[in-house]
Amino acid sequence: MADTPFIPFTRPSFDQATIDAVGEVLRSGWVTSGPKLAEFESALSDYFGGRPVRCFANGTATMKIALQVAGIGEGDEVITTPISWVATSNVILGVGAKPVFVDIDPITRNLDLAKVAAVVSSKTRAIMPVYLAGLPVNMDELHSLAKQYKLRVIEDAAQAIGSTWKGHKIGSIGDLVSFSFQANKNLSTVEGGCLVFNNLDEAKLAEKLRLQGVTRQGMDGMDVDVLGGKDNLTDVNAVIGLHQLKQLPQFQAKRAELARHYFATLRQEMKTAGLESLNLELPPENFTETNWHMFQVVLPLNQLHVDRAQVMTELKEMGIGTGVHYPAITGFSLYKKLGYQVGATPIAERIGKSILTLPLFPGLTQVNVEFISKSLVAILKKHAK
Repeated sequence: MADTPFIPFTRPSFDQATIDAVGEVLRSGWVTSGPKLAEFESALSDYFGGRPVRCFANGTATMKIALQVAGIGEGDEVITTPISWVATSNVILGVGAKPVFVDIDPITRNLDLAKVAAVVSSKTRAIMPVYLAGLPVNMDELHSLAKQYKLRVIEDAAQAIGSTWKGHKIGSIGDLVSFSFQANKNLSTVEGGCLVFNNLDEAKLAEKLRLQGVTRQGMDGMDVDVLGGKDNLTDVNAVIGLHQLKQLPQFQAKRAELARHYFATLRQEMKTAGLESLNLELPPENFTETNWHMFQVVLPLNQLHVDRAQVMTELKEMGIGTGVHYPAITGFSLYKKLGYQVGATPIAERIGKSILTLPLFPGLTQVNVEFISKSLVAILKKHAK
């Protein structure tokens, strides 16, 4: 493998036009929030069917500000999933509220909506589902629950730009919808994110919250009537986003093509290796709703002599990068100190220990997918009980 380039689990795709556009912004002298940000927000609003959109410095800020816009704070409860990047629950703690974790569906690996009603209390104010690898939850069921219990819905759609529900883009429907544009996302501004709103009043409040609570009047008037932070997106990031948005359809098509090839090659390699009895769990074979942000398998650790770390190490030695998305949040020391127990959500505990993210990005090739699949199956065969 010394002569073969290392295959990372993800890599952003920036064309020359994007690089040139960044140079133009730098030469313009207006590099912080300005005309390119306004243009990007307008383009995103068009993409989401005309709903108000505001951009922020990252996808954590979008969720934090969504909670603030929804009026969620001290003493409130927010229902969410334990399988996510820890930012999802950290922002709930950050506004003084309490995350209430519900176990996941073993197939979709998303929040199990059938288990939500059992944990709704008089303190519950919102539900925050996460669309793991870009696959949305059942939106009809989600909003039916929200209506029944009078809850706000804050969608952690960080990974779901380009995903759909019954033909509607995620973000074009719903309540408050949060997206991330971090480096590994399907649309990247290097760092950044956006929030989609129901109305202009909420969007204007979010504008204040992202920049110290400031509003301006005329040439020299300034006021601050809410406590805001410093979460604005720069024009440098915004111009990258404008070019990425134009390329998003071709990125999506490439991801879907590669995902189809993963299904075909992994199944064939498992059959060829005589490992049909090995329970390697593939993701839902969904080519309607998901944007194929990631391709994740769940390793059959109970059928192997080694743990996930060893599988990852051997793949790395073969020139293949992998990731873990994600360990159960309830297993982190901070959350243990707060009284959470991993065993309370056993499906999330199992999947959090055994899920593995394989490389998937537009620059990957079908030949790469074949090599990755063959390598993974060879490791599984080597260590099978």
